[in-house]
Amino acid sequence: MAEAELLCIGGYSDNDRAALDRDFAPRWLGGVDEIEGLPKADRDVIRAIAFKGHGTLGANQMDALPNLGLIANYGVGYDAIDVAAASERDIKVTNTPDVLNDDVADLAVAMLLAQSRRIVQGSDWVRSGTWAKQGEMALNRKVSGGRAGIVGLGRIGREIADRLAAFKMQIHYHSRSEKDVPDGWVYHADPVSLASAVDYLVVALVGGPETMGYVNAEAISALGPDGVIVNISRGTTIDEAAMLDALENGRLRGAALDVFLNEPDIDKRFMALDNVLLQPHQGSGTVETRAAMGQLQRDNIANFLAGRELVTPVN
Repeated sequence: MAEAELLCIGGYSDNDRAALDRDFAPRWLGGVDEIEGLPKADRDVIRAIAFKGHGTLGANQMDALPNLGLIANYGVGYDAIDVAAASERDIKVTNTPDVLNDDVADLAVAMLLAQSRRIVQGSDWVRSGTWAKQGEMALNRKVSGGRAGIVGLGRIGREIADRLAAFKMQIHYHSRSEKDVPDGWVYHADPVSLASAVDYLVVALVGGPETMGYVNAEAISALGPDGVIVNISRGTTIDEAAMLDALENGRLRGAALDVFLNEPDIDKRFMALDNVLLQPHQGSGTVETRAAMGQLQRDNIANFLAGRELVTPVN
């Protein structure tokens, strides 16, 4: 492989950066906005992009790289990439699915438990000395035996549902079509019907224009004042303003969120709420899973440059 046939964009860990340097001797950029500023001779030799970023990788950037054939995304979600534009230009897109399913599902369940059982507040109660001074903290809420609704029963959604079933929960779900599921799981044709039937609404949708605001104000209202939202998908999949209004006004009991609009500079209204558990978009954030994601991204790049079949193609 000729030097700099690979362009790497985004904030990679030291280990992933070292592995990319070792395997591909790439050119590094901080963001997609720097692509068009490269000299034409440098742009002309780029055949693949290793992408780990939140900026939009669109048609203009693709057109600036006339020999681009692959965009290898780091992560299962690829909504920052204009896949339609890539397909029009015969550019393949890959992602890193499956290797992160367990971690994301684990975090979704952990957030639900932590929000309902007020784990963070309990830790603070002890650390601050309040327990010793004031005694027991206020009672929290039971999770086992409740009714859980999964919005998007794909790979990750199914892992979440399987875990919640072990907590003796009734499982309801919404997907584009009915799935092959255990007896007793209930399909709903739309998110409003789903929300009206459950106590906990767990959002596990893919991001992108098709799911923008998918859990809308009507669905949030249908969940009701004793409902809890858990979101491990994308901030865009929920009407965030409607959710904040409901949380502030007592029309929603709580939320546990790993994703937001405008990350990491999220809406300051969240900071004033004690009924919301906040996480820094770390669903796949374990040493083991991030290593597996990096390896899968590199495998896709290596296969493309060698003319072999891609491991996890998107288009």
